[in-house]
Order: sequence, then C-alpha cells, then structure tokens
Amino acid sequence: MQLCHRPRATSVVFDDPNLVSSAGLVPVLALARSAGLSELAQTHLSVPTDKGANAGLKVTSLIAGMVAGADSIDDMALLRHGGMGRVFANAYAPSTLGSFLRSFTFGHVRQLDAVASRFLTGLAARAPLISQTAGTGQVMVDIDDTIIEVHGYSKQGSGYGYSGVRGLNALLATVSSTESAPVVVAQRLRKGSCGSPRGAARLVADALKTTNQLTGDSGRRPLVRADSAFYGHPMVAAAIRSGADVSVTVRLDPKVKAAISAIGDDAWTPIEYTDAVFDEQTQTWVSRAEVAEIPFTAFTSRKQAEQVTGRLVVRRIPDLNPAGTDGQKTLFDTWRFHAFFTTTSPALADTVSADKTHRGHAIIEQVHSDLKNATLAHLPLGKFAANAAWLVLAVMAFNLTRAAATLAGTALAKSTTATVRRKLITVPARIASSARRLTLHLPTPWPWETAWADLFARACGPPLSPTT
Repeated sequence: MQLCHRPRATSVVFDDPNLVSSAGLVPVLALARSAGLSELAQTHLSVPTDKGANAGLKVTSLIAGMVAGADSIDDMALLRHGGMGRVFANAYAPSTLGSFLRSFTFGHVRQLDAVASRFLTGLAARAPLISQTAGTGQVMVDIDDTIIEVHGYSKQGSGYGYSGVRGLNALLATVSSTESAPVVVAQRLRKGSCGSPRGAARLVADALKTTNQLTGDSGRRPLVRADSAFYGHPMVAAAIRSGADVSVTVRLDPKVKAAISAIGDDAWTPIEYTDAVFDEQTQTWVSRAEVAEIPFTAFTSRKQAEQVTGRLVVRRIPDLNPAGTDGQKTLFDTWRFHAFFTTTSPALADTVSADKTHRGHAIIEQVHSDLKNATLAHLPLGKFAANAAWLVLAVMAFNLTRAAATLAGTALAKSTTATVRRKLITVPARIASSARRLTLHLPTPWPWETAWADLFARACGPPLSPTT
C-alpha cells in the first residue's frame, strides 16, 4: 500500500461540519437509552451543587466518550466535533465532566455502583449477555484484583502493593458461562497498598446478587472462582450464604500438605495439559500432569458452625527444577502440587472436570487487560472518589460495548473492546439531511457492514431507505 500522490500534492483542511468519526455511537447510545442509563443515573445520583445537575446526561456523556475510546477527561472532547452536535444533544465539555467527577464522595460512588448493577440488568434484558436457558452450562463468577499504575504523588490513595508498582488497586468480579464472554458485575477501587482480600466478601455478595438477577430462574448454581489470595472464611462464607459454590486455590500450609500426602498413589489421573497426548485405544490422556482429590474441611480453627466441608482437588506436575540437587538427579520423581478447595458436588463435576473448570479462572485476566488497554489506561483524576467513579463508568462502558457486540452477531460476541470499537464504533460517516430526516452515509464497502447493520436494526429498529 502506498500514497496515490506525492505529499506535496496532498493538502488537509479541517472544514467539514457534516462528518463524524464514531457513527457507531448512534446504535450504542440507543441501546443505552433503552436500558435506562440516563434515567437510572438521574434517579439514583445525588451529587450536590450545580456540578451534579443533569447527572443522567453527564454520566451518558462520560460513557459515550469511553465507548468511543476516551481514556482521560481531555479525550471527552471527541464528542464535540464535526456533525456530532446534529446527531447527539447535550454533550458536555471535558471541564464540566471533570468538575462533576471531582464532586463525588464515597457515598456517590456507591450510588453509581447501584446504577451500574441496574444498567447491566437492563442490558441483559435486551442482549444475550448471559444465557438464561436452564441447564445450558454453569455460571462462573470470577473475582480478582489488579494494580492500575499511576505516576507521581498527586493521586490520592496510591501506593506500592504486592506488585511493587505504584498505583491503585481495582477489585473486579465478572460473570461468564460456556456460551458467553465475561461481563463485570461488581467493582471496587481501593488503596494501592491494600491486601487482595480486603472487601472481597462484600464484593462477592453484591456480585452474586446481580448475577442472580441476570440468570433469573435458570436453576444454575453459580461457581465463584478465586486464587489463593482470597482463600479465607469471609469470602467463602459470603459466597455460600448467597447460594453459590466456590472453587478457590489454597495455600500449601501444613494442613493442606498433610491432606495431599494422604492421597494414595493409585488415585492420580492423567489430564489434558501441556504436551499431553490422547491415546485413541484407551481413550485416556498420556500426560505428566495428574489430578486427584480428597475430602477436606476448611477453616477448622473456627467454631464448627463456621467450618466448610468440600473437596481438595490437587494437580501435580513434575518438578523439573528442584532446589538443592547439587547437580545430581533424584532417585524418584519429585512433584509440584497445586491445590484448590471446592464445594461442588462430585456428581456435577468429577475431579478432572473440576480441575479444568478451575483453571478457567484465568479468563478474568483478559478482562483486566481489556480494561487497561482502553478506559483504564489511566486514572485521570487526583481525588480517590473521582477515580473510583471513573472505574465504575469504565465498567459500564465495557458492559455496554459487550452488549452491542452480542447484538451485532456471533462473530464479535467474544471480541475485545478494541476490536469491537474498530469494527463497529469508530466508523466515519457523513451527515445529510432531507425532509427533516438525517441520513448517515458510511464508507463503502465497509468490511463489517452486515454486523453494523444488525446492531443498528436491533438497537434502533430497521433503517429507513434513503429513497422513502
């Protein structure tokens, strides 16, 4: 590919008032309006003074900017160019939106959390975010935290956490199934120096409440998956009280090591793992990785009513780098053990299935990466509450983008935010008006024209022919 003309024969003039760079915002904001975004924010947000006036319109402006690619307050100016004012009304200036967020307190962030939960429920009623058909697969709720890096000392609450990076700590809970990509059902922004399990019990309770609203009466018991940082009685008890099972990695403390050593040598089953080979004759995997399980009671140091019974599922792999070998090979195989505690019934998930399901917890890392490559590339404000509100808005934009992608067809239903934005949102268009009707002229041939038209038809209704 090369330029058709020499650079000196090409000129640029910013003078067309009828062009927009993000025509995909038209069906996306129509979807947000049908899910009640503006009304929910206007009803539940009570930000004081004139900074909080028209909260519904300001929240919609912020989310629209994020969907279109904004990752800072200044980037919200992309809503006010060319013909955007002819298609969208009440797009606020970046300075106004910044003042709005800086007026937030912790209570207002919790109000915005309530808006996010209700908005997600509204989106799920209009787009197949989570299949609500009974018996079509298990619903997984994943919880994990991530450090959002910041620079300088002006960010309130920033600090050095477990990663050694200065930042703020975002705790997220996602819900997904075998048929659908994850959406975020709960979120919290915390100080950068806080421990991972802080506030996890409350977050899990909120996440499961929203999950139950999304899945309806499907009869499926959610499974909460987490890593060893969240293995503790508060989080596990909160999940069980909310009607969910748990699958949580455990730390190899003396009690767990004793349970592993009690597993018999004939109890281990090879599994599909790295470099595994499937034997067609025996219909089994030939693998160095093996799994086994043993009954286990967690939190025995607490009173009996607070102890939790379940299964300890253990995966072992050869230890190829044992310490202290002095250059000599061991007489027997040495193993590395990875164990997790689960309350799922063996009738629903045997040892191999439970292990494979637990390893799927890594899907939440993709959500972290997706958010950091988009709206969470920065936490743009100095006040902690303002950045906490920014996190909630970023999650709402993520869920809205996911809902739009599912309406556009199966090809984009599990795509990343960047892919959906490139194919559906940031589509240039020229505005033409005739007989009090606006027509958006999009490029031809746009490779994803069918997906864009499907989204438009489902969010806005079938498009009218320009000749009618």
